[in-house]
Amino acid sequence: MNGGEICMNETVAKVTFTGILAALSIWLEALAVPVVLLMLAMIIDYCTGIMAASHRGNNITSYRSINGIAKKVCLLLLVAVGLILDCLIFYVRESFGLSFSWSFILAAVIAVWITANEIISVLENIQDIGVNLPAWLLPLVKNLKGKVESIISKEENDSE
Repeated sequence: MNGGEICMNETVAKVTFTGILAALSIWLEALAVPVVLLMLAMIIDYCTGIMAASHRGNNITSYRSINGIAKKVCLLLLVAVGLILDCLIFYVRESFGLSFSWSFILAAVIAVWITANEIISVLENIQDIGVNLPAWLLPLVKNLKGKVESIISKEENDSE
């Protein structure tokens, strides 16, 4: 392979990757941003968790690392379950001719709630490393998580 072929292969890979991301963004609509932010928060949480482990007196083992990754995959699967539920609601809505604006709301709420949990974990990891946080930061994120939970609780009570 010469330099021109490698450059062409890189360009094709970049265009393909960009096209896939664009198609996913169009299909996921409003869910794209919460999912990207969730995945970013998960990566940061994993990295800060590894850094904080020694400060907590924990050993980093492959079992614990794999277990942590498995939990994060399960959290992403939970968002996928919300997406499936949103699709079922859309199907029922279309089948019965109901009209209301509802696009991936369950999956988005699940993603926001999990992201808030991940950010809380990141902040706790950073504190365990010994970094001082602004006094208002952790309560702010916990309040965000609580707001998401209260909105869902309110919706459940209104539907009963």
